[in-house]
Amino acid sequence: MKKKIATDEIPPVDFSQAVRGKHSACFRQGYTVKIAQEDGSLHIQRFVPDADAVVIDQDVRKYFPDAASINKALRALIEIIPKQPGTGARKRLSA
Repeated sequence: MKKKIATDEIPPVDFSQAVRGKHSACFRQGYTVKIAQEDGSLHIQRFVPDADAVVIDQDVRKYFPDAASINKALRALIEIIPKQPGTGARKRLSA
């Protein structure tokens, strides 16, 4: 069993030079987790995000905390995008 560490033994961490999202591009490519088993073996598991996964920025997440709220807002936005005459398709918005 691991030794318990008293909280007064943990040195403070300075995050003043931290960069938000520094590793997000690598994370989106996937990552590998190595888990040491009690019997000494090593279990390796690869995690890859779904191709259609979307990462929501923190400031947006305050307003849309879950997938249902994001989808509801996007569907409302789609409804106000003008349709192209004759095709019934919605006009694409340029980025």
